[in-house]
Amino acid sequence: MTLISRLMAVFPAFTMSLWLACILWFGAAPGPIPVVALLAAIYLWPLACFRLHHRVYGLKEGASHLAGDDYSPWWGSHQIQLVYIAFPSIEMGLRMVPGLFSFWLRLWGSKIGSNVYWTPQIEVVDRGLVEIGDNVVVGHRVGFYSHLIKPTKKNVLLYVKRIKIGDGAFIGGFTGFTPGVEIAPGAVVPMDTRLQPRERYGFDEPEPETKT
Repeated sequence: MTLISRLMAVFPAFTMSLWLACILWFGAAPGPIPVVALLAAIYLWPLACFRLHHRVYGLKEGASHLAGDDYSPWWGSHQIQLVYIAFPSIEMGLRMVPGLFSFWLRLWGSKIGSNVYWTPQIEVVDRGLVEIGDNVVVGHRVGFYSHLIKPTKKNVLLYVKRIKIGDGAFIGGFTGFTPGVEIAPGAVVPMDTRLQPRERYGFDEPEPETKT
């Protein structure tokens, strides 16, 4: 693991220390300024760090290795987002306001259409790696996982690929998305569907040619 990787691993703990400092500040001197500072530490600080990190290192899709001498930009971006994975209630409130969670994901780099309905208890692990069209319904406890990690004999394989959902699709509850999954426009994904990496769901496959 590189030095940068080790430093980024401390990011979640440092962020939570900022939250604690703001709470203690409010306890010592109640008022609107500590509250604003706490909200900024919760929502703006990780987002600003993520965008700066992305500008410096970028994030390439495809296969790579986590261990070794090269820094993995995905690892850094994952550490920045880890606080939201650990405390999902932070984003749950955003999904209660129409359009707010979609706007939130756009700030992280995802492409989200209009009139997307999010149920409160969903999980988006890689906030910048989702593309969703217009008029999409996302059911209860749907999970979006745009990365896959697999240990090998000599290293740890990482595969990153954007998830894409077409216009008007309906995603049933408890469905799990993996890297590179594509859902056709208007497709209905049944409840508790497990989609495999790079799977194309709902697309009409061309019929095989017959020999004459």
